[in-house]
Amino acid sequence: MSNKLIISLSPHAHGSDTVERNMYGVIIALIPALLVSFYYFGIGAAIVNATSIVSCVFFEWVISKFVMKRQPTVTDGSAIITGLLLGFNLPSNLPIWIIVIGALVAVGIGKMTFGGLGNNPFNPALVGRCFLLVSFPAQMTSWPVVGQLSSYLDAETGATPLSIMKKAIKTGDASVLNDLPDSLHLFLGSNADLGSGSLGEVCAAALLLGLAYMLWKKIITWHIPVSIIATVFVASGLLHLANPVYANPVADVLSGGLMLGAIFMATDYVTSPMTGKGQLIYGVSIGLLTVVIRKWGAYPEGMSFAILIMNAFTPLINHYVKPKRFGEEAAK
Repeated sequence: MSNKLIISLSPHAHGSDTVERNMYGVIIALIPALLVSFYYFGIGAAIVNATSIVSCVFFEWVISKFVMKRQPTVTDGSAIITGLLLGFNLPSNLPIWIIVIGALVAVGIGKMTFGGLGNNPFNPALVGRCFLLVSFPAQMTSWPVVGQLSSYLDAETGATPLSIMKKAIKTGDASVLNDLPDSLHLFLGSNADLGSGSLGEVCAAALLLGLAYMLWKKIITWHIPVSIIATVFVASGLLHLANPVYANPVADVLSGGLMLGAIFMATDYVTSPMTGKGQLIYGVSIGLLTVVIRKWGAYPEGMSFAILIMNAFTPLINHYVKPKRFGEEAAK
């Protein structure tokens, strides 16, 4: 009688998906962008990413074992992803001690405070990133110029494409946009003499490779990334047509953390809506908020804040698009 049969109502479904499979699938999808960051920033990218990953794994293990007093789950890959994504949201010259603080906030406050994987309402890496942006604005907005392979703390910094766009809006001078790289350079990340932005946003091509892999493996669906990118393209295109002081939509889509956020951060299982319809509402809202913050907010970039705001609305969206129970109409 030790082996009991459990009888439950249909339907029954079986699948090969596991937390580990999906998490390590995302890690594989991030490899092209990781390699590109090494190619463009060398030792700086290696130090920042390694520090972020090791710190996130360490803090999750310590909090699980000694604070929550349960079996650590660092082998499921989620802490590694948090570390990678946090590192991808940082400049390549950020001091190690600041990275460690960001990792502690990302894991300790953004994830483990709510009970760990599957319980966090906000994307942990973005919680860490936004905390650092508010706490250390000077260090978090000092962007090394692309191509400094052997430099770290003494790297030469420069203006990013988004800061150029912001300057054009503030001054009302559309000629400032002439300093922007062309679309091919933005797509590949080879923006000579310009600041890079965060490590993971430097090359749109590498991020799109990761998107293709995750769609192929059915780790994510197209709804969130496509709706975000399409919304930003349309909204920024309309602004550009109305006033040339706003950058063209291709430059807006290929600049900053839009691709990184749309593909790898907004699609987080825990913090995004469950249904296709809900994901489209979520994605369009993130796209609109990103454009509003970029054009009229205090910061040149708005992707991180837009995702966190919509993370808070995810339960409401899930409630709004919740499918009717079987037989509910008949019962009425």
